[in-house]
Amino acid sequence: MIESLARNATSSQRRMPSYGIALRMLTVLALLTGMSVLATKPARAHPHVWVTAHAEVLYDEARRVAGLRHIWTFDEFYSAWAVQGLEEDYGEVGPAQLRELAEINATSLVEFGYFTEARIDGDDRDFAPPVDYDMVYEGGQLTLSFTLPLSEPARPRTAFVMEIYDPTLFVSFAIDEGDDAIRLVGGPQGCAKTITRPASSEIEETASLSEAFFATLTAASDFGEQFANRALIACP
Repeated sequence: MIESLARNATSSQRRMPSYGIALRMLTVLALLTGMSVLATKPARAHPHVWVTAHAEVLYDEARRVAGLRHIWTFDEFYSAWAVQGLEEDYGEVGPAQLRELAEINATSLVEFGYFTEARIDGDDRDFAPPVDYDMVYEGGQLTLSFTLPLSEPARPRTAFVMEIYDPTLFVSFAIDEGDDAIRLVGGPQGCAKTITRPASSEIEETASLSEAFFATLTAASDFGEQFANRALIACP
């Protein structure tokens, strides 16, 4: 499944967005990747963007972990700001515009490691370029989805661990409530799953830190790791 998605993404002809759409995409990307472009809006303590995350752990026919499917829903404030100027006829945001928006966001997140870490048996794993990206705008919220193939699928001897977080805490990620927020697709039977979420009270405490402190953080910083969302999967 992952391999066919990657081939389709490579062979497909990408459409170049218009200048107006491209400008909006770049602005949205700047928000998503932690650049404070909200300077003209009322000041807000970190985080500035809130994301409710779902994920699928994808297995191939050999029961190896082959990749991840991310589904990220953004808060209403960010969503409303992001779609300004994208309305087509009848005041609706069109699917073509959202697909372009999804592509520029998903493919450009490589600089930030897709806000995702994956480990198999304790070893870090690299990702191939994202495929199968999409975006929808429903109920006043944007949802971005994309698939991250592992560079080399592998079958864990002990456990697979996934972490989602922003090192700069500009974006606050939270795995949604319930065990179904992390799903196994095509995996072995009898797997055990443990999900760890950051405490909201701990994130709220960062409001006392100055913007000058956050300005020093980069994608290589480890500050946001203490607020990481984790899923540990152990299969027989």
